Amino acid sequence: MTLTRVISISQNKGGVLKTSLVVNLAGVLAIKGKKVLIIDTDNQGNALISFNQNPDKCQYTLYDVLVDGLPVQHVIMNVHENIDVLPSNDDMSFFELDVLPEIKKYPTPFGLLKNAMTDAMTEYDYIFIDTPPNLGLVQANVLEFATDVIIPFQPEVYSMRSLAKMVNTIAKFKSKTNAELNLLGVVPTLYDRTTTLHEEVLQKCRKFCLQNDIKIFETIIPKSIKFAKAIAYEQKPATLLKKKDKVVDLYIDLAQELLAEVTV
Repeated sequence: MTLTRVISISQNKGGVLKTSLVVNLAGVLAIKGKKVLIIDTDNQGNALISFNQNPDKCQYTLYDVLVDGLPVQHVIMNVHENIDVLPSNDDMSFFELDVLPEIKKYPTPFGLLKNAMTDAMTEYDYIFIDTPPNLGLVQANVLEFATDVIIPFQPEVYSMRSLAKMVNTIAKFKSKTNAELNLLGVVPTLYDRTTTLHEEVLQKCRKFCLQNDIKIFETIIPKSIKFAKAIAYEQKPATLLKKKDKVVDLYIDLAQELLAEVTV
């Protein structure tokens, strides 16, 4: 039986297109007939917002699954053909505070997400996880559960430090708790070809990846308002719109690169 690929989009830095990568890659794969689940672990709830739904109106969220043991089937929402979402909202802000002091109640705090998803795994070809911009307990649960990680990389001044931290964190989880965890590679995002700094930092990133035997995806996602406009006006991710667009084509290219690595 083919195993579900659980792909986390992780970076300990905000504003690097994590949600955009998640929902648009999910869109491409859904159109190809793949069954996709998006798990939103970020308290901002942007994954659900991308499908024109308000996470604050959800009766139950990922928090109830992880903290109270509610079955995921009671929380997962269908948002588009072949796409379901396990949503989050501000309740996730309290996840760490509620779990860590209660070690008797939660003896394996890093494994809550993995354990919760056991019965739902076989329903999906791919699971994408949108993550918060930090390396706390939420990210630990994600890295314990994921089979693969993609790191988005915005070529800015402090980005190399964030990249190195994320790579080291993944390596620690792989060596200590999740031997199957695979760093798929780095995706350059928000690239501005007119900015010299972006090209310089991107070259540093390429060098770092080469030295550490890390794949850097050929597809580069540029700065664009296309995706924000798609959410605002069309109320769905850009890759689900039946419109030809160069930037949308880049997500299709990225999905093809992804499928070459993790075809289910």
